[in-house]
Amino acid sequence: MSLKKHALALSLTAALSLGLLSGCGSDSSANVLNVYNWGEYIDTDLIDQFEAETGIKVIYNTFDSNENLYSRIQTTSYDVIIPSDYAISRFIDEDMLQPLNFDNIPNMKYIDEKYTHLDFDPEQKYSVPYTWGVVGIVYNTKYVDEADIGSWDLLWNPKYANRTAMFNNSRDALGIALMYLGCSLNTTDKDELRQAADLIIAGKPVYQGIWMDQILEKLPAEEIIAAPYYNGDAVTMIDENPDLAFYVPKEGTNLFVDAMCIPKNAKNVEGAEKFINFMCSTEAAMANWEYIGYSSPHTGVYEQLDGNGNPIPDTPVQVVCVVTDATACCAQGLEFVCRDDKTYPDDYPELNAEITVTGAFEIYEKNGHIAIDCGCVCGGRLAAYCIETGMATYVDGMKLK
Repeated sequence: MSLKKHALALSLTAALSLGLLSGCGSDSSANVLNVYNWGEYIDTDLIDQFEAETGIKVIYNTFDSNENLYSRIQTTSYDVIIPSDYAISRFIDEDMLQPLNFDNIPNMKYIDEKYTHLDFDPEQKYSVPYTWGVVGIVYNTKYVDEADIGSWDLLWNPKYANRTAMFNNSRDALGIALMYLGCSLNTTDKDELRQAADLIIAGKPVYQGIWMDQILEKLPAEEIIAAPYYNGDAVTMIDENPDLAFYVPKEGTNLFVDAMCIPKNAKNVEGAEKFINFMCSTEAAMANWEYIGYSSPHTGVYEQLDGNGNPIPDTPVQVVCVVTDATACCAQGLEFVCRDDKTYPDDYPELNAEITVTGAFEIYEKNGHIAIDCGCVCGGRLAAYCIETGMATYVDGMKLK
């Protein structure tokens, strides 16, 4: 995977005057496209390519939370936005999105059906899946004892006081606390929500800070040694600092889907549909996957990986890894990290069976890491980041190179 995220998406933000002028007439609006996305969440070369192919000028701005996006689009016109699933559901309920004309988005056919018609957009009228991922913990293997990993409780461990961080994102922070307490992520019980909030407050003496983007800098720089984050950004941080590792805690996690939408007050709907269709082309989806590190819902990406000599989708694969509970991991479709200082089964005799997973999957190599995205036989998705290539093999015994 060739990650180029050092080129900040914010560098593409055009002068404010251009954004203001875009609404001065129909011709002007048709030649300008206002895109609002998460920071560092697109291959910036793709914007240049889209502009060259269409003659449409892209005004690209970024947000740092779905809540800020919600507030912004009520007062500002954007043509394409990329919110998360739960936000899309809210936007639909509040009539803030336009139904999409899929006749103008023929590349929608490449989006894997596993990521369409989900609860947040059951009729698949308002969104086109962009990426999917999970939340887990990124930690520094030099400073965090192996005995302390595997659970969300690492974030409350006083041994690491002033060396960890918590999300500055109420939804994800409360979700982490609820999972740690054994509560449903969807609970509406006020007592459970109060318990979760109190747990986060109780962790403040352990946290060096409550942040979002700062975590992306502080973990690789070893200013902190553990924090929650999203799997795609975890790949990038591990690429920057090989002593970092990522796991999804045994209590569970949230699988999210981010998708492209057109707001109700968009001025350039035709251009927005062209942009969405462009991003759903195999070439653009592949480049974006390489750039941002998040799992792609695009079937053409799988096929392109095969063309590069990677394993064929739907081939069963055995992943021989070090995990604390193989059965629970498989059953929940979670992620786990393979470590090069332990082997299976010698160091973990309690794991009396290899983990076998089947389904469509992607396998790629980056700086000695093997990353595997695959459907688990128990359902859900499973991703294994293996430091040693020899720790993942086909069922038929062929080594992954």
